[in-house]
Amino acid sequence: MSGLTVALLGAPDVAKELGKKGTASDITLFNLVHDEHAITVVEPTQFPEKLPPLLTAMAMADRALLVVAELSRPVAETIAALELSELPTTVVLGPAVGENEVARVLRTGRLADAPRVPLDLPHLRALIEGWSAPVAEGPVRAPLDHAFPVKGVGAVALGVVRRGTLRAHEKLRLFPTPKVVEVRSIQVHDIDRKEAVGGERVGVALKGVEADEIERGQILAPDGSLAVATSLPQGPFLKCRYYRGDAGPGAQLHLSIGLQSVPATLDEVAADGARVTADRPVVYEPGEFAYLLDLSVPAGPRLFGRAVTRSASA
Repeated sequence: MSGLTVALLGAPDVAKELGKKGTASDITLFNLVHDEHAITVVEPTQFPEKLPPLLTAMAMADRALLVVAELSRPVAETIAALELSELPTTVVLGPAVGENEVARVLRTGRLADAPRVPLDLPHLRALIEGWSAPVAEGPVRAPLDHAFPVKGVGAVALGVVRRGTLRAHEKLRLFPTPKVVEVRSIQVHDIDRKEAVGGERVGVALKGVEADEIERGQILAPDGSLAVATSLPQGPFLKCRYYRGDAGPGAQLHLSIGLQSVPATLDEVAADGARVTADRPVVYEPGEFAYLLDLSVPAGPRLFGRAVTRSASA
């Protein structure tokens, strides 16, 4: 079985038509299995009230569907976030908007040349059934997004294998914590498995940690394969072109990296780089995108910009 995660952005009433509802919190997951191809559609349920769920859904996804049912402020903020990312995106046109109207909004950004399709549910379902997750070689990396205790089993965490192969009974570090845990068992869509590969959504029973110690954004990976820091060197810095705030050194922001969202202080910012200090350690890989959120901005997108993480020695 192969796996794929799709972020459904822009219209909260579409995702439920594409799959069966699963885990729900500030994001909601919908599951679809077609010819041994398991697809998870993730919806940022608490966006636009909260911005982090939008970044979380994007970080979880291999591809995105941006549904433009109307040209609203939430859609504009979603476009701003997608423009800062490199997430492959298909624009879905609702019946109330014209293609020329959407083209004007997207004309100078990354999505100007994004594929566009009509809002037709059978067509969308067939489209995503034909997509696949990219293959990433290297040591296993499995970000976690939910966790809960199971009587007689212990801590169970949910996530997606993003790189390599996750194997039952192997010991991995639970980044950014120093804990080393054992993968007691693996399930993929309720089927017991000895291993899971890139793109597959998994439920893992973990030994050596309690469920309440597991937080969204923690990553199962071999010790030494990822970096942990509170002060993140970042560069180059790309400011959101729609941002209307005045964040500068000393500003209190939020750092969104991977599935982690933590308060942070902006230490310095320039075109060739930015540096922030998070209020607790975060896990990252050099070259990974880090988004800076200004949740206090009175108007316009709450995205200040995006930087690329560097190694501590860079």
